[in-house]
Amino acid sequence: MNTWMRNPKLLRWRNGVLLVLTLSTFIIIYNMKIPTTLRWIERLRDVPDSCPSSISEQSITPLGNTKHFLVSAYMDQRVKGFDIRIIGIFKRDSIEPLYCSFCCEGVFNKTTPATILINRAHFGFPFGATYVLCKIPESCDASHVTVLTQPFTKNVSDPIWLPIRNKQSDKLKERKLNFTVCISTLFGNYNNVLQVAQSLEMYRLLGVNRVVIYNTSCGPELERLLQSYSQEGFVEMVPWPIDRFLNPSSGWLFSEHGGDLHYFGQIVTLNECVYRSMERSHYVLLNDIDEIIMPYKHDNLISLMNMLEPQHSNVGEFLIENHVFPKKHFDPSGRFHLPQWEKVPGSNILEHIYREEPDRKTYPPQKMIIQPRLVEQTSVHKVLKNFGQQYYMPPALCHAIHVRTTQRESLKLEDLHEDKRLWHFQEKLIPNVDKVLKRAGLIN
Repeated sequence: MNTWMRNPKLLRWRNGVLLVLTLSTFIIIYNMKIPTTLRWIERLRDVPDSCPSSISEQSITPLGNTKHFLVSAYMDQRVKGFDIRIIGIFKRDSIEPLYCSFCCEGVFNKTTPATILINRAHFGFPFGATYVLCKIPESCDASHVTVLTQPFTKNVSDPIWLPIRNKQSDKLKERKLNFTVCISTLFGNYNNVLQVAQSLEMYRLLGVNRVVIYNTSCGPELERLLQSYSQEGFVEMVPWPIDRFLNPSSGWLFSEHGGDLHYFGQIVTLNECVYRSMERSHYVLLNDIDEIIMPYKHDNLISLMNMLEPQHSNVGEFLIENHVFPKKHFDPSGRFHLPQWEKVPGSNILEHIYREEPDRKTYPPQKMIIQPRLVEQTSVHKVLKNFGQQYYMPPALCHAIHVRTTQRESLKLEDLHEDKRLWHFQEKLIPNVDKVLKRAGLIN
């Protein structure tokens, strides 16, 4: 038996010393941890325990306690000082300070002040395309972001979260595409089935990998066709129920057409599509559903851009002249007035071979091929902010074929140019269109 056990006084003295040392250590550690503990308790009291508790699965999400709407959030570190770009629709006269808060590996993080930028292509409408720029806090691997009208307090409950897209992990999942076409927007029960089928198949022949379409409303036959394309994976349909939230205009100028938002949110969807395609597509074509950006010296867009890229690698915006082919003038031979297409709604673009020369004395309408990584903001006919240069495509090299109602009624047939470029593709185009129409149950 050792000395401590043989002497009760020494044993009591040792136990007393140990008790004092233990209590002192506990008190020191406790005092050191009080600020951290209080902050932790305060954090639990002010915000929900975990995130994200409610994730938006909509393409348009109302921002609580404001007149604004959020669309999507993307990782974008091209502008110094910011990591996240949220695309939204804001009422331009009701901008107030906003804050971004992040979900970092399932845990709330502190808020950071947001910077709000309005796309200047609002054409006088009360609502316009908007960007909310946010900085991610340090040591935060953010998966979701939410926007608040104030920093987190106990009054904030169950915020709506947006998933952050274009993260590095996303880039590794999807094969890089050569060309994406962005179409905005379908509305008014648009049902030009035959022309849409011909245009989509023409794009496939030209080397396009995917077509993104924002759909507010379309006719039943076109709905069937687009659903068939969507199931195949060539078309990506994005629901765009803007008319549930605002009174969208079917015109482009507020002073003439009225409403809340330009042309069913066309500027919003074009910019959303640019960021949606930024990390997955080398080039993006910005045009309407009834337009085809057509190379005239090359068999496809791949060959055209491969020729241009060595000389124009820093070009972010290739401007394409738009040429109208009036629907009222037809090929007199009637060789492409095909019986299997007679009952399909819409225009047959192969029958329209007469082209207007653009009026270059005024601002000629243009469409674009862009490199999305070099574009920050766009309008319909030109890029507004970019990180690259601009190049005007010579019309003899490439221009848009736009089969539509003429806006220049004074032009007579003899004033137009014969242009049968689409006929060069007819051997493949016609059977391909027949195939997709049959698949959708629109022809026998």
